[in-house]
Amino acid sequence: MDYIWIAVAFICGFLVKQISLPPLIGYLAAGFGLHAMGVQPDASLQSLSDLGITLLLFTIGLKLNIRSLLKMEIWGGASGHMAAIVLLTTFNSLMLGFLGLKYFMDLNWQSAALIGFAVSFSSTVCAVKILEERGELRARHGQVAIGILVIQDIAAVIFVTLSSGKSPSVWALALFALPLLRPVLDKILQRCGHGEMLPLAGLFLALSFGELFELVGLKAHLGAIVIGALLSGHDKAVELSKSLLSFKDIFLVGFFLSIGFTALPTLDMLFVAMIMAVALPIKASMFFLWLTHLKLRSRTAFLSAMSLANYSEFGLIVCAVSVTYGLLAKEWLVIMALAVSLSFVFSSILNANAHKLYSRWSGYIKRFENLKRLPEDPFPDSGNATILVLGMGRVGRGAYDAFRNDLQKDVCGVDVDKEKIAKHRQDGCHVIFGDAEDPDFWAQINLERIQLIIFSMPNYLDALEAISQLKAIGYQGKTAGIAQYEDQKAMLLEAGVDEVFNFFAEVGAGLAEQSIHLTDTKNTG
Repeated sequence: MDYIWIAVAFICGFLVKQISLPPLIGYLAAGFGLHAMGVQPDASLQSLSDLGITLLLFTIGLKLNIRSLLKMEIWGGASGHMAAIVLLTTFNSLMLGFLGLKYFMDLNWQSAALIGFAVSFSSTVCAVKILEERGELRARHGQVAIGILVIQDIAAVIFVTLSSGKSPSVWALALFALPLLRPVLDKILQRCGHGEMLPLAGLFLALSFGELFELVGLKAHLGAIVIGALLSGHDKAVELSKSLLSFKDIFLVGFFLSIGFTALPTLDMLFVAMIMAVALPIKASMFFLWLTHLKLRSRTAFLSAMSLANYSEFGLIVCAVSVTYGLLAKEWLVIMALAVSLSFVFSSILNANAHKLYSRWSGYIKRFENLKRLPEDPFPDSGNATILVLGMGRVGRGAYDAFRNDLQKDVCGVDVDKEKIAKHRQDGCHVIFGDAEDPDFWAQINLERIQLIIFSMPNYLDALEAISQLKAIGYQGKTAGIAQYEDQKAMLLEAGVDEVFNFFAEVGAGLAEQSIHLTDTKNTG
């Protein structure tokens, strides 16, 4: 039976990927297809799903800046939007019931408000997958979206805890002492090295703290994100997150499949779910308007809103709890599952074109921008630099040091990760904040002195988008970039990059170049 799940999930995911859509849409279709075929899920699928969500929340925690949750654009953006969605959905649901629409007719204002609460959440799983695939988790809009999602997830955990009728144990107060464990956890991670012990440590910590939170009457998922956040500043945090990436992606296939096994829909249920799906642009627009009101730049607000234009797996949990306690009819759980599935399809297609949409509509979108700018958002100056290095990871930093120290060039680094920027500045590097995919960034920065731009971002798609932005403003200088695979190298060259280096091939060539003298020494000895 496990083979059937894997085979159908692979075939559906593969076919969907061939038409340039995210594989998760195929996994959702596979779940509904398997259900329609009469395949019955067993406990292993649910275990796989739970493990995937636990690892997802743990890796989010590893990249989370707790202080960012206290910013007005984060907690204010989440709470204000949620309140508006609940009120609007409650009113609309009662109106549709008044008009005689099936399933809405039996709603009172309390049950209508519960539906509003369920659809106010955006999907952590869907949004993070989209942001990860584009390499934008550390970008400004990615951090805003993740912060809002975390606030929403906390609200969902509080609802589930209160609705269950069980109060957290008095021992839950002891969890405030968890930061005292940080030195011990730091040593454990350091001693795990770089092999298989590191991802195993991540699995152990995520599951262990999930169990700990369950013991004191809280949700295990909250424990996973808390322990991840506790380790977020550790030197091993990035490496740990990358080591868990493949495990998390595989386990999350179980989550997408399990949505299809919720129930088989009827045409009436599908019609109601489509009404809910039609409201997604309204949900995204409300996010955009609210975030610009909170002084975010129009582009940041637009891309954040695009990432959040979906319904959440937590909405399913809210509906499931409500059905269990007789607050909603059981049909609403199926309707919500359909709405979540449709929203994933809508959000995936929308976000695949988000940057193009902003470029096309930027003149109109910028009319909503607040004249006041948040401290995080001004565009800095590249100074006297003649070379820009876009992406200051290990490759970018290596290029930066080579230009500055070996070639004595004026060079400026650009990155979206403010913590990384701060560390580079401590080393005396000239590194500024900027998003290479942002047309506003290129419109503001002075490129008259720039002779060479290096694309050292980890995602080649980011480089392709940056190239299109540079073409739009008429940049005449030279460009160079990196690629992990030959097909990516070909696409970058075709897009107009002057020099592209295959990352792995160049490492091998560099190793040979630096070690060739050893053979000469041996021969002369």
